[in-house]
Amino acid sequence: MPRYRRVVVKLSGEALSGAAGTGVDPASLARVADEVLSVHNLGVQVAVVVGGGNYFRGRMAEGWGISRAEADNIGMLGTVMNALMLRGALTGRTDAEIRVMTAVPMNSVAEPFIQLKAKYHLERGFIVVLAGGIGQPYVTTDYPAVQRALELDADALLVAKHGVDGVYDSDPKHNPDARRYSTLTYEEAIAANIRIMDTSAFVLANEQSLTMHVFDVGAVGVMKSICQGGDDGTKITAK
Repeated sequence: MPRYRRVVVKLSGEALSGAAGTGVDPASLARVADEVLSVHNLGVQVAVVVGGGNYFRGRMAEGWGISRAEADNIGMLGTVMNALMLRGALTGRTDAEIRVMTAVPMNSVAEPFIQLKAKYHLERGFIVVLAGGIGQPYVTTDYPAVQRALELDADALLVAKHGVDGVYDSDPKHNPDARRYSTLTYEEAIAANIRIMDTSAFVLANEQSLTMHVFDVGAVGVMKSICQGGDDGTKITAK
């Protein structure tokens, strides 16, 4: 039996862009789709929250001479493009229904996010891809990922990071002696100023006792292993 009945997977836009860092890399998209399906095939209900940083980030606003709110709106559209790309990749690999739901209404390409409808899709065995964050600027997809996991009564949030296999006490890219945590509490993460996710996401997850797993999106089989009880990556919990 899988460890979890229902999970939300948080994918950054960079997880789909590969080494290029921008746009969508077909090989990376295919690998992510296979990893999501490996969890679905366990009988676990899966929803995926996608970011849009491979197209545009709100913090790029100043360099482009546009407002932060406008930049975040552009980023939200990027998440929708990623969601549609992921739906296409998944549809080509499974007979399961794939539904894209967006926080910003786009009725011609996706369903609007409605909590009860999303849960209904999951209970029927559909894979649900969630785009548009929460439909508001000044928020990265970290906080919406936690919020959606709570709204959907997920047992855990799986945070797929690009190029890092968990949470470290310092940057492993600059410190070869950096130590990876196998487990961590949200309070410890906030106190240590861990930047793997926004602090607001940690605070909400801590308040609602949501379990989070941080792992490397490029590591084949890790998503499935976590759902089967594996200790891959870093597990973050409330105290």
